[in-house]
Amino acid sequence: MMSKTINGFSKLSKKAKISWLADHFFSNPDDISTEIISFWHKNEALQHIIDGFSENTISNFVMPYGVAPNFLIDGKTYCVPMVIEESSVVAAAAAAAKYWMTRGGFKTEILGTQKIGQLHFKWNGNPEDLKAVFPVFKQKLIEEATHLTVNMQKRGGGILDISLLDMTNLEPNYYQLRASFETCDSMGANFINSVLENFGTTLMALAKTTFSESNQDLTIIMAILSNYTPDCVVRVSVQCPVSELTGCGKLEASEFAEKFRTAVRIAEIDPYRATTHNKGIYNGIDAVVLATANDFRAIEACGHTYASRNGQYSSLSHCKIEDGIFRFWLDLPLAVGTVGGLTKLHPMARLSLELLGNPSAKELMSVIAATGLAQNFAALRSLVTTGIQQGHMKMHLQNILNHLGANEEEAEQAALHFECNAVSFSAVRDFLNGTVV
Repeated sequence: MMSKTINGFSKLSKKAKISWLADHFFSNPDDISTEIISFWHKNEALQHIIDGFSENTISNFVMPYGVAPNFLIDGKTYCVPMVIEESSVVAAAAAAAKYWMTRGGFKTEILGTQKIGQLHFKWNGNPEDLKAVFPVFKQKLIEEATHLTVNMQKRGGGILDISLLDMTNLEPNYYQLRASFETCDSMGANFINSVLENFGTTLMALAKTTFSESNQDLTIIMAILSNYTPDCVVRVSVQCPVSELTGCGKLEASEFAEKFRTAVRIAEIDPYRATTHNKGIYNGIDAVVLATANDFRAIEACGHTYASRNGQYSSLSHCKIEDGIFRFWLDLPLAVGTVGGLTKLHPMARLSLELLGNPSAKELMSVIAATGLAQNFAALRSLVTTGIQQGHMKMHLQNILNHLGANEEEAEQAALHFECNAVSFSAVRDFLNGTVV
C-alpha cells in the first residue's frame, strides 16, 4: 500500500503535487489530474498571481459572482457585487433593495472606525510601579514607532491611544497594552501588527532602564491585532410609514409590520433563533466582503462577538414601530479596507471596487451593511408570509435539475411545471421520470 505521507510536498511543482494527490487519494488519477488542471486560469501571468495568494495551491475553486442592482444608499444608487454559492441570496437582496428604493432607501451612519491591537506581556514587579511610570512609557512607545506610523499619519491615521491593563487577578504577572488605531482606507492588519511588535521591543528596553535589577525581566507573550472592533461600527436603517408596507403576501400592512417586529424580537431574546437570523444577515455581508477581497472570517468573528456583548447571543438587527412608523436597523462592527491586501491585486476585487465607484472604507462599510440588512429583510418577509422554502426551493430548482442530468428541454418543462407546484428533490426526479400524475 502506498504511503499517504510525504516530505517536501511544498517544494514540488504544481503538476507534481497534483500527480501525487491523484495517485494516492483518487481511484481515477488521470481523470482527476485533468479535472484539477482544467480550472487553471488561461492567463498564465494571472494564474501565477493567484497562486501566490496562498500555499500549496494546485488549482482554483470557482464561486459564482453575481450582482444585486437597485441599492439606494444615502441617496446614491449602487449595483452590489456578491460572491456566494447559496441559491436565492442574490435574488433576495436585489428584491429587498428594489422594495426599499421606493421607500427612501437605506440610510447609514458611521459610528466609529477605531481598530484595536494588543501587546500581551508578563512582568513580576509591583503593579503600582508599572502604572506610575506608564505615562512616560506611553510617550516613548509612540515616539519609537514613528518610523512605522509616519505615512499613516499623513493620511489622517495612526495610533490613537494606548492603555495599560492590569490582568494579574486573572493570570499571575499578566498585563496588556491595548492600543487603538485609525487605519483610514486600509484594513490595517499588517500596520497594526508591525507597530505592536515595535511596542514590545521598546517596552522590554524601558523595563531594563527603569526598574531595579530584580524587576527588569519583562516577557512578551504575543503582539497581535484584535478582530473584535466594537468601536468600528456602521449603522444602517430603513423606515417608512406602516401603511406603505404593501406587497407582503396576503397580509395587511399593519399585520405584516407587527409579525415582522415580533420575528426580530424573537431573535433578540432566543439565541437559537438569533444564530440562524444572524447567519442570514451574513449571507449578504460575506458575499460583498468576498467580492471585494476583504476578510470575511475576521468580520464574522467580530460580528458574533458583538452579538454577545451583553452576555447572551442576540440579534444584530432590531425593529420598532412607533407613531405609525416602521423602522428596521442594524448596527454592525465592520473593519474593511479598499487599499492594500488583495483589494488591488485580485482582478475581480478591483472590478468589484470599480463597480461600486471605488469607495472609501467608510463607504464600503455602508454598502456591506446595507446588503446585510436587505438580506435580513428579505428572509424575514418570506418567513412571516409565504415561508422560506417556497422561494428558496424555486431558486434551487436549477441545481436539482443539473444534479439529475436534465437536458435543456426537460429543464424548460420543469420550470413551467414547478411554477405552480412545490419543489423538492423527489418531486423533480419524479417529474423527469414521467411518474408525476
